[in-house]
Amino acid sequence: MAAATRAADKRAADTRAAEVDPVGRVLPLLSVPHLDREFDYLIPHHLDADARPGARVRVRFAGRLVDGFLLSRTATSEHPGKLGALDRVVSAEPVLTPEIAALADEVATRYAGTRADVLRLAVPPRHARVEAEEPRPVDPPAVPAFDRGPWARYRHGENFLEALSSGRAPRAAWQALPGEDWPTRLAELAALTAAAGRAAVLVVPDQRDLDRVLAACVHVAGAEHVVGLTAGLGPAERYRRWLAALRGSARIVVGTRAAVFAPTPDLGLLVVWDDGDDLHSEPRSPYPHTREVAALRAHAVGAAVVIAGHARTAETQALVDSGWAHDLLAPREVLRAWAPKITALADSDQAIERDPAARAARLPAIAFAAARAALGSGHPVLVQVPRRGYVPALACGKCRAPARCRRCNGPLALPAAAGPDGAAIPACKWCGVADATHRCHACGARSLRAVVVGAGRTAEELGRAFPGVPVITSGGGEVKATAPGGAALVVSTVGAEPVADGGYGAALLLDGWALLGRADLRAAEEAMRRWLAASALVRPFADGGQVVVVADSGIPTVQALVRWDPVGHARQEVAERTEVGFPPAVHMAALDGGSAAVAELLEATRLPDGAEVLGPVPLPPGQRLPFGSDGPEPEEVHRMIVRVARHRGRDLGAALREAQATRTARRADGPLRVQVDPPRIG
Repeated sequence: MAAATRAADKRAADTRAAEVDPVGRVLPLLSVPHLDREFDYLIPHHLDADARPGARVRVRFAGRLVDGFLLSRTATSEHPGKLGALDRVVSAEPVLTPEIAALADEVATRYAGTRADVLRLAVPPRHARVEAEEPRPVDPPAVPAFDRGPWARYRHGENFLEALSSGRAPRAAWQALPGEDWPTRLAELAALTAAAGRAAVLVVPDQRDLDRVLAACVHVAGAEHVVGLTAGLGPAERYRRWLAALRGSARIVVGTRAAVFAPTPDLGLLVVWDDGDDLHSEPRSPYPHTREVAALRAHAVGAAVVIAGHARTAETQALVDSGWAHDLLAPREVLRAWAPKITALADSDQAIERDPAARAARLPAIAFAAARAALGSGHPVLVQVPRRGYVPALACGKCRAPARCRRCNGPLALPAAAGPDGAAIPACKWCGVADATHRCHACGARSLRAVVVGAGRTAEELGRAFPGVPVITSGGGEVKATAPGGAALVVSTVGAEPVADGGYGAALLLDGWALLGRADLRAAEEAMRRWLAASALVRPFADGGQVVVVADSGIPTVQALVRWDPVGHARQEVAERTEVGFPPAVHMAALDGGSAAVAELLEATRLPDGAEVLGPVPLPPGQRLPFGSDGPEPEEVHRMIVRVARHRGRDLGAALREAQATRTARRADGPLRVQVDPPRIG
C-alpha cells in the first residue's frame, strides 16, 4: 500500500514538473537607475495566451504593483530563488517592438538615463476602447506621380530620389532653397519610400510645421496612408494614430519630437526638419535630441536619413565632414536666382555716407526704403523682432543700470503703451506691482530708457510711420500660420513668422545684437537659423524681394547671411569649436546639483580614457534647477562638466549610467541631474 502511494505521488510530481509555468523576462517601468534591468516572472497558465513579447503587464515589485513590458519568454530561469508570477496582462497588443526596445536601450546608454524614462517618451498611454477597434484594411500605396523637376535643382537630387525608390538607404543633409515648398518636397520623399514598401517618419519642431507637412503628405500620398502624431491630440486619437503606425496601416508618420520613436514596421526613411530648433531637445530625462535618436535608429535598421532645413547646425556639418551623411545642395547660380537681396548696415562707404546714423538707429533709412518699396508694389513686409511684449526691459536713463523692483528686485518693464494721460507706468515682471515713482538704486535718477523694444512697441511705431497700412502681429499666445498677400506690415517674434501667400516683398530683421549677444555657445548659429528662416519667406530678388538685417556687416554671421552660406557658416562654427574643445568636436556631460552629490557621482564613475573634468561653475542662467518643488533645495547648485573625445561619447554615457545606478543603490540623497550634450553649456 505504501509503495503504491509513493508511486502515485511520483507520477503527480512528474505531471507537475511537466506543467511548469513558462518564464517571462519583464522590464518594470521604474526610473530608479539601479533597477533598470529585467526580472524573471512566471507566466500563469491562464495568462499564457495573452503574455506575448512586447505586451504591457503588471507585476508585484517590492510589495507594490507596477507597470512593465514583457520583453521575452523562456522555458527556465537562471534565478536560483523562488519566482513571482505576473499579476495580469494589461493588454495582449505587443506595443513594444524589438526594434524600439533595442533603440530605448541605446538611447538610455547614450544619454546616461533609464529605459523606463525613454519608453515613457516612446510608448503612449493605453486607451482600451481604441485598442479594441478593428484595424481598417488599407491597400498598399501606389507610386506617386509628381514633377521631379524641383529636385533637379539640387546636385544629386534626382539620384537621391532614385536611391529611395530602389529601397536603398542614402543619408543626406539637405539645404532647402529660399522660397522652396519644402513640405511638398518632404512629402515626395515619404511617398516614394512608402511606395517601395517601407515606412517613413517625418519629425518637425512644432504644430505649425506639422500642419503644413501633414497636408502635403495627404495631398501626395493619400489620407489613408498618413497619420500625424503630436502631444496636442487627445489620448484616444493619439493612441489610435499610434496604433495605425504600429500595425502598418499608416506607412507615413508626421509628428513632433516623440514621433522619432514611432513603431513603424520596416522603417525606410527618417527625416528631421530644422534640427537646430530647441523644441527638438526633450526637456524630460534623459533629455535626448531628435537628430541623435534618428541617427541611432537609422544606423540600427539601415534606414535612409534626411536632416533638412534652411540653416545648418554644427552637429549636422560634423556628420557630413565625417562622411556619415552627404550634402544635398543647390548650385550657387540656382541659389542666386531664388534668394532675395540681403543688405546689412553700412556695408559700403557709400551707405555710410548716405546714412551716417544707420549703426545707431533701430530702423535705419535702408529699412524704411525696402519696406516702402514692397508696400508700394502691393506686397506684405515681414518685421522680425527678438522679443515679445511692449518694452520688456528698462534701464536707468542716466547711468544705464538695470531698473529693478523695490519690492522683490525683479526687472521692470512697460507692459503696454501709454494710457490716456500720456504716461506709461513701469511694472515688475515678477510680482506685477507698478512703480510710478521709481528711482534708480545706483544713482537715484528718475528717468528710464528702453533696453529692448518688443513686438508691441515695434508695431505701434511702424503703424505711425506707415499710416493706412494694416499692421498684423504674430507671437506669444497669438501665433498666426499665414498672412495676407496684399500690402501689410507683419510684426513677428522670432520663430512665429507667418507664411505669406506669394511671399513677402521685404523682411526687416531688427535688433540683431539681441540674438548675437546672448551668452551662449550657439548664439551665432541660432541667429543665423532665425534670420534664414525669415529670409526664406521673401520673394526672389528678381521679383523685388529684399531683406535688411539691422546688424553690423563686419560680423561673420551677418556676412554669411548676406552670401546665403549656411554651410560655410556651419564649417566655421565646427572649426572654432574644435579649436577650443566644444561640441560637436567633443562630447560633454553636464552634472548639475549640490557639490556633495556631484562629487559622489564622479567618485563612482569610471570615466573613459582621456576624459577631462571641468568646474565647478554656477548653473547657467535660465536653466531649470535639478530638483522638484517638493524636494530638498541644496544651498548651492553647481555644474561640473565632463569632456571626452567625439568617439568616446557612448562610453561616457554608459559610465555615467552605471555610476548613477551605483549611487542610487547606496541610497544616496541630494538632487542631481545628468545631461549629455546639453543644449546650453553656459
